[in-house]
Amino acid sequence: MRNIKLVIQYDGSKYRGWQRLGDSDKTIQGKLEQVLGQMTNEKIELIGSGRTDAGVHAFHQVANFHTKSDFSEDAILDYLYKYLPEDIVVIDAKEEDKMFHSRHHVKGKKYLYRIWNSKRHNPFMRKHCTHVAEPLDIRLMREAAAYFIGKHDFSSFTSLKGKNKSKEREIFSVEIEKDKELMNIIFYGNGFLYNMVRIMAGTLIEVGAGRIKSHSIPEILAKKDRTLAGPTAPTSGLILYDVEY
Repeated sequence: MRNIKLVIQYDGSKYRGWQRLGDSDKTIQGKLEQVLGQMTNEKIELIGSGRTDAGVHAFHQVANFHTKSDFSEDAILDYLYKYLPEDIVVIDAKEEDKMFHSRHHVKGKKYLYRIWNSKRHNPFMRKHCTHVAEPLDIRLMREAAAYFIGKHDFSSFTSLKGKNKSKEREIFSVEIEKDKELMNIIFYGNGFLYNMVRIMAGTLIEVGAGRIKSHSIPEILAKKDRTLAGPTAPTSGLILYDVEY
């Protein structure tokens, strides 16, 4: 049995997220499994590095699957390129050790959150950025972002319910850059909770707009209260940017 790792890019605008949902073909995993099964004549179970929500995009999603087929790596790439829809592209296929697991072996992830910060939205970027009309103070946003760095309990920054699972994660860096109207925020950490990146982004937007103080982030973290953080930012601006092993 061979173990094949794929690197995938996709525009998630019209999909219900990564994870297969019953017999729905409106998920990234479902589309890929359908075409891989068609290629190999096998029932394929694709293991992703993590889920992305409905409307979220990926520049570098990683997944693996097991197969008895003898298709070469190039043949797999060519077949997937031919039969997948245009908004999903597999850019690399590589045979890995049989023990490789795309989710369990992740050491770090980067998420990019993009904001179009202008009075008027950009029609060409509307599916891949979040439009914020009011001016944002990037200096205050950077001050706030610095408090996320390190190991923290991110209970205030997740929609995950329940107390049984640890909500501690480590953030290695948060970079915020702006080029004219386009603002890019890159969150780099060892893992992220459900909606964590979108809530951190929503909180930074509130800081930039002056509705949350930059120095209040440590208190919000310490109180472990979701209601104290900012809103969950829209999915359109979120991109899974990189996965490290």
